[in-house]
Amino acid sequence: MNFRSKNVEEPDLNITPLIDIVFLLLIFFMVSTTFKQEFEVSIELPKASTDAKLVEKVLNIGIDEKGQFFINQQKVINTQASHLRRALEKVAGNDRQLPVIISADAATPHQAVITAMDVARQLGFTKLTFATQQLSNE
Repeated sequence: MNFRSKNVEEPDLNITPLIDIVFLLLIFFMVSTTFKQEFEVSIELPKASTDAKLVEKVLNIGIDEKGQFFINQQKVINTQASHLRRALEKVAGNDRQLPVIISADAATPHQAVITAMDVARQLGFTKLTFATQQLSNE
Protein backbone atom coordinates (compact mmCIF):
# COMPACT_ATOMS: atom_id res chain seq x y z
CA MET A 1 0.00 0.00 0.00
CA ASN A 2 1.21 3.31 -1.01
CA PHE A 3 0.00 6.13 1.23
CA ARG A 4 1.73 8.86 -0.60
CA SER A 5 -0.23 10.95 -2.90
CA LYS A 6 1.24 11.95 -6.14
CA ASN A 7 0.19 15.59 -5.88
CA VAL A 8 2.35 16.70 -2.98
CA GLU A 9 3.17 20.41 -3.00
CA GLU A 10 6.55 21.61 -1.74
CA PRO A 11 6.23 24.14 1.06
CA ASP A 12 6.94 27.66 -0.18
CA LEU A 13 9.33 29.75 1.90
CA ASN A 14 9.04 33.50 1.40
CA ILE A 15 12.45 35.05 2.18
CA THR A 16 11.59 38.65 1.31
CA PRO A 17 10.90 39.69 4.93
CA LEU A 18 14.13 37.97 6.00
CA ILE A 19 16.15 39.96 3.46
CA ASP A 20 14.50 43.19 4.65
CA ILE A 21 15.47 42.46 8.25
CA VAL A 22 19.07 41.63 7.29
CA PHE A 23 19.40 44.91 5.37
CA LEU A 24 17.92 46.86 8.28
CA LEU A 25 20.43 45.26 10.67
CA LEU A 26 23.27 46.02 8.27
CA ILE A 27 22.26 49.67 8.03
CA PHE A 28 21.85 49.90 11.81
CA PHE A 29 25.35 48.56 12.46
CA MET A 30 26.90 50.75 9.77
CA VAL A 31 25.36 53.89 11.27
CA SER A 32 26.04 53.06 14.91
CA THR A 33 29.62 51.86 14.48
CA THR A 34 32.43 54.29 15.24
CA PHE A 35 35.58 53.82 13.26
CA LYS A 36 38.90 54.26 14.96
CA GLN A 37 41.04 56.79 13.14
CA GLU A 38 44.71 56.11 13.48
CA PHE A 39 47.37 58.41 12.19
CA GLU A 40 50.81 56.93 12.19
CA VAL A 41 53.95 58.90 11.59
CA SER A 42 57.25 57.14 11.35
CA ILE A 43 59.76 59.10 13.41
CA GLU A 44 63.29 58.04 14.06
CA LEU A 45 64.43 59.69 17.25
CA PRO A 46 68.03 60.87 17.59
CA LYS A 47 70.32 58.84 19.77
CA ALA A 48 72.45 60.28 22.55
CA SER A 49 75.76 58.91 23.73
CA THR A 50 76.74 58.81 27.38
CA ASP A 51 79.88 60.81 26.80
CA ALA A 52 78.18 63.86 25.30
CA LYS A 53 80.25 67.01 25.38
CA LEU A 54 78.95 69.99 27.26
CA VAL A 55 78.30 73.07 25.19
CA GLU A 56 80.20 76.00 26.59
CA LYS A 57 78.35 78.79 24.82
CA VAL A 58 74.57 78.90 24.49
CA LEU A 59 72.07 81.57 23.61
CA ASN A 60 69.45 81.76 26.36
CA ILE A 61 66.20 83.60 25.61
CA GLY A 62 64.26 84.22 28.80
CA ILE A 63 60.65 85.36 28.76
CA ASP A 64 58.94 86.58 31.91
CA GLU A 65 55.22 86.41 32.73
CA LYS A 66 54.62 89.80 31.06
CA GLY A 67 56.21 88.71 27.78
CA GLN A 68 59.44 90.71 28.26
CA PHE A 69 62.51 89.17 26.58
CA PHE A 70 65.92 88.60 28.15
CA ILE A 71 68.94 87.39 26.19
CA ASN A 72 71.62 85.83 28.39
CA GLN A 73 70.21 87.66 31.43
CA GLN A 74 70.20 91.05 29.61
CA LYS A 75 66.81 92.73 29.16
CA VAL A 76 65.70 93.57 25.62
CA ILE A 77 64.37 97.12 25.22
CA ASN A 78 60.77 96.07 24.50
CA THR A 79 58.65 93.14 23.31
CA GLN A 80 58.77 93.88 19.58
CA ALA A 81 60.19 91.21 17.30
CA SER A 82 62.50 93.69 15.57
CA HIS A 83 64.24 94.56 18.85
CA LEU A 84 64.57 90.89 19.75
CA ARG A 85 66.07 90.23 16.32
CA ARG A 86 68.68 92.98 16.71
CA ALA A 87 69.60 91.78 20.20
CA LEU A 88 70.02 88.19 19.01
CA GLU A 89 72.19 89.32 16.09
CA LYS A 90 74.34 91.38 18.44
CA VAL A 91 74.87 88.58 20.98
CA ALA A 92 75.31 85.71 18.50
CA GLY A 93 77.31 87.52 15.85
CA ASN A 94 77.71 85.27 12.81
CA ASP A 95 77.53 81.99 14.75
CA ARG A 96 74.18 80.43 13.83
CA GLN A 97 75.17 77.02 15.21
CA LEU A 98 74.70 78.13 18.82
CA PRO A 99 72.03 76.18 20.69
CA VAL A 100 69.09 78.41 21.61
CA ILE A 101 67.35 77.67 24.92
CA ILE A 102 63.98 79.33 25.49
CA SER A 103 63.18 79.66 29.19
CA ALA A 104 59.63 80.94 29.49
CA ASP A 105 57.60 81.50 32.64
CA ALA A 106 54.57 79.23 33.00
CA ALA A 107 52.29 82.28 32.77
CA THR A 108 54.02 83.72 29.69
CA PRO A 109 51.69 84.68 26.83
CA HIS A 110 51.83 82.10 24.07
CA GLN A 111 52.48 84.81 21.48
CA ALA A 112 55.77 85.78 23.16
CA VAL A 113 57.09 82.23 22.89
CA ILE A 114 56.02 81.99 19.24
CA THR A 115 57.68 85.34 18.52
CA ALA A 116 60.97 84.14 20.06
CA MET A 117 60.84 80.90 18.06
CA ASP A 118 60.01 82.73 14.84
CA VAL A 119 62.80 85.30 15.21
CA ALA A 120 65.33 82.55 15.99
CA ARG A 121 64.20 80.61 12.92
CA GLN A 122 64.39 83.68 10.68
CA LEU A 123 67.96 84.30 11.81
CA GLY A 124 68.94 80.73 10.90
CA PHE A 125 69.22 79.09 14.31
CA THR A 126 68.41 75.41 14.00
CA LYS A 127 69.21 74.07 17.48
CA LEU A 128 66.23 75.16 19.54
CA THR A 129 65.08 73.73 22.87
CA PHE A 130 62.88 74.66 25.83
CA ALA A 131 63.90 74.74 29.47
CA THR A 132 61.54 72.95 31.87
CA GLN A 133 61.56 71.82 35.45
CA GLN A 134 60.88 68.27 36.53
CA LEU A 135 57.83 67.78 38.75
CA SER A 136 58.63 66.59 42.25
CA ASN A 137 57.07 63.31 43.35
CA GLU A 138 56.07 64.44 46.83
